[in-house]
Amino acid sequence: MKSAKDGKMTILTKTEIGARLNSGNSNQIFVDPILNKDSMGPMSLDLRLGYDFLVSVVNQNPSVRLHPKHDTSGPDAFFQSVRRDLGDVFLIHPSQTVLATTLEYIGLPSDVYGEIVGRNSYSRLGLYISSMFQPGFRGCVSLELFNHSNAPIELIVGSRIVQARFFRVEASESHTVGCQPKKYFCNIRPTISRASHDDDLDRLASRSTQRRR
Repeated sequence: MKSAKDGKMTILTKTEIGARLNSGNSNQIFVDPILNKDSMGPMSLDLRLGYDFLVSVVNQNPSVRLHPKHDTSGPDAFFQSVRRDLGDVFLIHPSQTVLATTLEYIGLPSDVYGEIVGRNSYSRLGLYISSMFQPGFRGCVSLELFNHSNAPIELIVGSRIVQARFFRVEASESHTVGCQPKKYFCNIRPTISRASHDDDLDRLASRSTQRRR
């Protein structure tokens, strides 16, 4: 595997994760809370489903508009905020998209990149979960959930729902370094897509308008 700078990426083993986990050193992987020390696998760490959800809903708008001038039919109009307590049931319906976060707050050093995959037990129910987080990331990890099955699935808040895999990255840079502002840095609750904040959308819209003249 290669990094953005063609540096090698090596997956961290259980021993390496354990040595870095909340070590207090500059290269630590910070995770809080850790409710069960048995949640570490051979090359992964189980993370739990958080309290807050953004649930996709149907409304009268014909489509999600990503042009920044169309605020009334932007992504915010298609999601509703929901909160559950630890141990409560959250129901995700067939073909429904839900944005959630991990219960845990994560802090990565500048030489570690993370990937999120759904635990196999949930994948077998038809639940797709995916996410990633860059070196230097701080926050609760965003989880994009989608129910591919034909039946609603009951999820329990606080349950171990995903696995985090950590990769040591050579020639890495911090998530905070670079010319582009970070849209989802330090979030602790689910965040609706900020695709409409992309700088190039205005330029593309202007070019389209000019062509039609």
